[in-house]
Amino acid sequence: MVVLDSRNTSLIGIKGRVIDETKNIIIIETKDKKIKKLIKKDIIFTIKNKSETHTINGSKITYRPEDRIKRI
Repeated sequence: MVVLDSRNTSLIGIKGRVIDETKNIIIIETKDKKIKKLIKKDIIFTIKNKSETHTINGSKITYRPEDRIKRI
């Protein structure tokens, strides 16, 4: 995961592996083993799959995971 844009400009460019998420927060682990908690509504980020890259506006996914399924 890479943060592309944020209300907090110091978060732009942060890279890491997503280790958990809640309704409002994504928790990532950076390469130097630091844990960062990012507020979803404040960021736009990309996630890479094996062959694809997806850009996600965090404010669009500020629901509980089980509620997101109902919105698709």
